[in-house]
Amino acid sequence: MSVFMYSVEIGESVRGEDVYIIQSGSGEVNDNLMELLIMINACKIASASRVTAVIPCFPYARQDKKDKSVLVSFLCTCTGRATHPLYCLDLSIVHVLFLLARLAATITHVFLRHWEAPFFPIGQGQAAVEVCTSPICLQSRAPISAKLVANMLSVAGADHIITMDLHASQIQGFFDIPVDNLYAEPAVLKWIRENIVEWRNSIIVSPDAGGAKRVTSIADRLNVEFALIHKERKKANEVASMVLVGDVKDRVAILVDDMADTCGTICHAAEKLLEAGATKVYAILTHGIFSGPAISRINNACFEAVVVTNTIPQEQHMKDCPRIQV
Repeated sequence: MSVFMYSVEIGESVRGEDVYIIQSGSGEVNDNLMELLIMINACKIASASRVTAVIPCFPYARQDKKDKSVLVSFLCTCTGRATHPLYCLDLSIVHVLFLLARLAATITHVFLRHWEAPFFPIGQGQAAVEVCTSPICLQSRAPISAKLVANMLSVAGADHIITMDLHASQIQGFFDIPVDNLYAEPAVLKWIRENIVEWRNSIIVSPDAGGAKRVTSIADRLNVEFALIHKERKKANEVASMVLVGDVKDRVAILVDDMADTCGTICHAAEKLLEAGATKVYAILTHGIFSGPAISRINNACFEAVVVTNTIPQEQHMKDCPRIQV
């Protein structure tokens, strides 16, 4: 079996030059990242005086911290067998990984299923699951991949990083070289004023609490109000519900976020806004990743338009979904 490896050769002299390398952090993320690292190193070895990596969509930006793991004790009844401990790896993803003994033999079975499912298969039988104690937080063993990428770029020889709308601003602190984090806010404001006739009767909405700072800044610049959608979990074994904080009745709702991947959150948020009385719903995003069922969800959703920047190529997405604009 052949093994594919990148080989980069600079076509002309870069000795003493100030080099800018532009690479997307989307699509084939690992391949693109490796290609960028090799290109940076090739320029440094070729005696470039300064190498700036321009990465419009920073790879692994969502892995900027260690999330908490949670240990939960469950009462698990399996054909009359005794109680067994179950382990919830990530409360926000609501998946359960648990171990069960089957019959009289000491055989371990591992299953990964959605938390809301009432039953879990074990061989030929089924196991009913009920929560019987409160969650206990444990230390996570997840990596901080954004920090790892920062280290790799520095070691490869990058002298300067230019990126756009980092998912978490603290990623800038992962570097020991200068980082310019550009913001899409001026472009967002320009698009709203030029394309939404009723923008003075609009309300800027964040689809989660983490984006509150972003939407308040845009709302202040437009002199309109803002709202946010809070994901609320009333019980540990219930799917998160969305709670709208703010009045959107008889207004044009403009959802603003830094990125959308599978688009489940923004599509559910759009439904919530219309139920609350919004007349129209727009979505404006910096990074339109649109993976998995995203395009299908947008096509079936109630958006007037889903507007993205060009930090990620959108030609194919625009063909598949007329609502997407750049």
